[in-house]
Amino acid sequence: MLSNVPVGKKVRLIAIDGNRMLVRRFLSLGLSLGSEIEILHHRGRGVVIAKQGNRVALGGGMAEKLQAELID
Repeated sequence: MLSNVPVGKKVRLIAIDGNRMLVRRFLSLGLSLGSEIEILHHRGRGVVIAKQGNRVALGGGMAEKLQAELID
């Protein structure tokens, strides 16, 4: 889950645990499997992430649907 990743770390999205509408929502935000993102802030369970200069705030429910792995 993204809420467990420390601020400043980069991760790669490896799975989306949700229905087709949620996957489409993530795609509209520029988030797809294999995307590399950086964790900027934690807001409770939610997070603020950056991908290629764009910032996106995700609520806790959405952030918990994304599975990611740390990039060394």
